[in-house]
Amino acid sequence: MEVEVKLRLPDAVAHRHVTTLLSPFHVATHRQENHFFDGSSGELSSRRATLRLRFSDTDPLCVVTLKAKAVIVDGVSRVEEDEEPLDPSIGKDCVAEPEKILSSAAESRVLRRAKEEFGALGFVGLGGFGNVREVYEWKGLKLEVDETDFGFGTLYEIECESSDPEEAKKLIEEFLKDNGIDYSYSVTSKFAIFRSGNLPGYPRQ
Repeated sequence: MEVEVKLRLPDAVAHRHVTTLLSPFHVATHRQENHFFDGSSGELSSRRATLRLRFSDTDPLCVVTLKAKAVIVDGVSRVEEDEEPLDPSIGKDCVAEPEKILSSAAESRVLRRAKEEFGALGFVGLGGFGNVREVYEWKGLKLEVDETDFGFGTLYEIECESSDPEEAKKLIEEFLKDNGIDYSYSVTSKFAIFRSGNLPGYPRQ
């Protein structure tokens, strides 16, 4: 079970304010490409699951992730997650020809799960989006500040995986409030936003 705090920033100005304040704690920048897949008959989506291949310019490997039953309440996301590294050449083949996920299942436990546990007889590509992730080590937390380009809009978000999400959320909220930075609780996943084709409106107080 992956548990993350997810706080949305309203715009590029707030995003820049956050990254400027956190710059002394910066440890990495990742430029990511995310590609999503479903069974050819909707076998994954019908059970609230998604299959993702992620490529990053700072990592020679591709990461394959199977997520299921995501729930976000008050800015805390809980989702069943299973992931592992995958040879990038296999990942690129699967992006180009999603049906190759079936033949690649022998090379990956996660792909094998997607095939066997969900009974998928084939796979289709759903498309994807790019993300720039700035990573910071701050007050014992690993903060990931995202700028996600969906093509139809850009989302700005702070994520923090934690075994004590309420305490992590409290610290991050105090930081944002002390610096006059507007924010809201994220209410849906990036994948759900991508599938909707619309960037949800930012809630104004």
